Amino acid sequence: MSSGSKLSDEVVLSAKQLAKVYQMGEVEVHALRGVDMDLHAGEFLVLLGASGSGKSTLLNILGGLDTASSGMVTYRGQDLTSADDEELTEFRRAHVGFVFQFYNLIPSLTAEENVRLVADICDDAMEPEAALELVGLGPRKDHFPSQLSGGEQQRVAIARAICKQPDVLLCDEPTGALDFRTGILVLETLETVNQELGTTTAVITHNAPIAQMADTVVELVDGQVSQVEHREWKIAARELRW
Repeated sequence: MSSGSKLSDEVVLSAKQLAKVYQMGEVEVHALRGVDMDLHAGEFLVLLGASGSGKSTLLNILGGLDTASSGMVTYRGQDLTSADDEELTEFRRAHVGFVFQFYNLIPSLTAEENVRLVADICDDAMEPEAALELVGLGPRKDHFPSQLSGGEQQRVAIARAICKQPDVLLCDEPTGALDFRTGILVLETLETVNQELGTTTAVITHNAPIAQMADTVVELVDGQVSQVEHREWKIAARELRW
């Protein structure tokens, strides 16, 4: 990444020599093997890799949903490695939004009510209507999940994640349950959130063409970073917009 890029000013999340070992009976499964990765303020980063490459494990550790076996994770210089469950819960509540493959919406609540569930328990939350407008669903706010398409439900899930105005948005295969065309619409929504709110965003996908949207592409193979690509043309285009 060029030294003049606005995306390189501050490291928000950092992994240093991150390792994760799961004990499966008598077998040790090494999900991560010494991963180094930085996520910069305002960055749109894509994590590529085959199933089992360690993408979800890495994202879960960065987001405080899991802990590492060794190595260090820092959030804006604060060491999360030794944080206890209560501290990690507070970190997630205050700073991180999550979007998963499955939408996890409550069927008996409207789109607006699903988003409001999060807005009501967070400080300085965005109005649910504003979050839904940002993802292009303002006119659908009174619809129930059963009245929405898969892509629309995922956009409600994105609105729910961003309504608390998180510093970081972590997305694990957000298009995994969608067809390609609908998936692109959802990813364009994430790109809009990244641009409009400046939310630092990391997206897991196995779909290489989606990487065209990214500022940075990190590829994992067998629990290790095999390649990092900084897309300078995309960064330059962003700076022209800013």
